[in-house]
Amino acid sequence: QVRLVESGGGLVQAGGSLRLSCAASGRTFSNYGMGWFRQAPGKEREFVAAINWTGRRTYYADSVKGRFTISRDNAKNTVYLQMNTLEPEDTAVYYCAADKMPFRMDVTTITEYSWGQGTQVTVSS
Repeated sequence: QVRLVESGGGLVQAGGSLRLSCAASGRTFSNYGMGWFRQAPGKEREFVAAINWTGRRTYYADSVKGRFTISRDNAKNTVYLQMNTLEPEDTAVYYCAADKMPFRMDVTTITEYSWGQGTQVTVSS
C-alpha cells in the first residue's frame, strides 16, 4: 500500500511561486503514474496535473496550463508541482495522488487513485 506525504504548501502573494513535493513509499514508485488534485472551500476536488510512470507524458487542467509544471524524481521517490504566477483562484488544499495500475502510458485514463493527506496553498490578492 502506497503512502503519500505532501509538503511545500503555504501562503504566497498573487504572482508568486510555490513548489509542492510528494514523497511516496510502500511500493516501487517508478512504476506508477502520479497526479495532483486540489479542492477549494465549497467546491469539489478537481484535477490539476498528472505524469506517467516514464515521466515523458504529462497532462494539465486548462486552468493551470502554462503556469504549473509536474515532474518526478524516481531516485527520490518524489513527484513535484511547480506553481508559478499564482492567482487567488489557485487557493485550495492540494492533494498528491498515485495511480493504482502500474506501467500506464496514458495518464488521462486513470480512474482510481491513492491519496495523500493534502497541503494548503493560499494565494493572497
